[in-house]
Amino acid sequence: MNVEFINPFLTSLVNVLGTMANTKITPGKPRIKKDEIARGDVSGLIGMISPQTKGSFSITFEAPLAIELMFRMLGERPKGIDADVTDMVGEITNMVTGGAKRILADKGYDFTMATPVVVSGKDHTISHKSEGAKILMPFDSDFGKVHIEVSFDK
Repeated sequence: MNVEFINPFLTSLVNVLGTMANTKITPGKPRIKKDEIARGDVSGLIGMISPQTKGSFSITFEAPLAIELMFRMLGERPKGIDADVTDMVGEITNMVTGGAKRILADKGYDFTMATPVVVSGKDHTISHKSEGAKILMPFDSDFGKVHIEVSFDK
């Protein structure tokens, strides 16, 4: 896995949550993910393709963090993961991927993005369709964890 593909997503996630939700996240230690079980309660997944490679990106929030982001972004505090929270996760997935896409374009990679899919529930799964390793990057916040996964063919 080329670190050149991973760092734009990390940078974009920190920027989006800091700017849109006034939420600071602290990166943990990245590792290779060997299974498909999500590390949280609600996930957005989006595929990307370019002439050079294809891959996917996912972002998974623990419920308390997703609910806090909903409150900070929209002024609403739902009791749990509902349709509004899943819509917000889809939008965050789009914003983070869009930010990463701009950074990657500056490096000569012209990606086309699919529409994000949002999945929720205890022990839901995330299936990346690329052949490369799945890099799992945890982040901590005052309200819970968020994990991103990035997987590209090369």
